[in-house]
Amino acid sequence: MWSIRPSVGVAAGQLDPTQFADYEELASATAGFAAAAVVVYLVGRLLLVPGVTRLVSARNRNNPTLQSATETYAHAVVIALATLAGVVGAGYASVLTDTALIVAALTLVVGVAGQEVIGALISGLFLVADPDFNVGDWISWPGGEGVVEAVDFRVTRVRTVNNETISVPNTELTTNALTRPYGRERYRLTERVDIAYADDAELALRELVETAREDDRVLDDPEPTARIVEFAGSSVGLQTEFWVGSPMDANLVDVRSQYRRRVKRRFNEEGLTLGPASGREVSGRLDVDLVGGRDGE
Repeated sequence: MWSIRPSVGVAAGQLDPTQFADYEELASATAGFAAAAVVVYLVGRLLLVPGVTRLVSARNRNNPTLQSATETYAHAVVIALATLAGVVGAGYASVLTDTALIVAALTLVVGVAGQEVIGALISGLFLVADPDFNVGDWISWPGGEGVVEAVDFRVTRVRTVNNETISVPNTELTTNALTRPYGRERYRLTERVDIAYADDAELALRELVETAREDDRVLDDPEPTARIVEFAGSSVGLQTEFWVGSPMDANLVDVRSQYRRRVKRRFNEEGLTLGPASGREVSGRLDVDLVGGRDGE
């Protein structure tokens, strides 16, 4: 361990030989830290992380979340081990045995990290351990929906329908209602239309189902369905449901848009009224004043 020693008996303008020794010790400690840390990191990154990841993947082939998390956490462990090896390589191994110093360091880390960060880390562990939460799942929460791409220490990366990747704090996913809409490998689309009471409701229901079947991206099993869901004041409410495969591959935005365009076109061809105007009853008295009448009227 190097230290700065005071110069004794050195005349002005002369170099203190002990200063060179101090610099040499500092350089030696730095070189020792770098060498030990780099060696341990490379070994861990090239051998330990892939090995542990392959082992976990082989035992959990149906749990991509655990596989992804294993790589992330193993990498973090390698960084920690490389740091410790660097400390030992620099000649400060005695620091690691100082209990008071370790407690102070942990207290500092907890204080700097804060409650939110620690909560996010714990939430991430719960998400990884949850068998019903996996990478590749389509999830929905109060703040949005999309496909889970990865679960990191603090956030979960989710890819939305618009192909945007957002980082959602792990605490938001563990403290709010989290759902997988209608299964892991398929997604149900629901569309609502209103028609006039004078229109043929049975014809409209058939047209809604047939229009859904025209799209190759719509699954045959389960089959598209349509039903009457409401008798409103001036219209009949109809609802159609159909299923698509992987939400991200199917492009839900385009599926919805194309379906609505086809429904509009087919309803026009069949003379069915989409979204009829609301009827209003008017009562009361109406006075009309004529201004500038003819012949004195």
